[in-house]
Amino acid sequence: MFALADIDTFDFINLKCDPERAIQFREEYNGIEPGWHMNKQQWNSVFVNSDVPDPLLRELIDHSYELIVAKLTKKDQTALKELG
Repeated sequence: MFALADIDTFDFINLKCDPERAIQFREEYNGIEPGWHMNKQQWNSVFVNSDVPDPLLRELIDHSYELIVAKLTKKDQTALKELG
């Protein structure tokens, strides 16, 4: 899992993040907080209607995805790449 959001009320999205970057983003943006009901060191809650610019939100989603994929087996990584 690399992202978690409520589809009925899309106020924020929980995204995995490198712990050092997580702290940096929390200090820089009011709309980024420690992950709600998640490991606070590795997850951020990113509020979509906040001071977080859309390009950064997309970057954070990609970063979260990349962190999860990097932990997969080589076989699963290859299978995922083949899906396109």
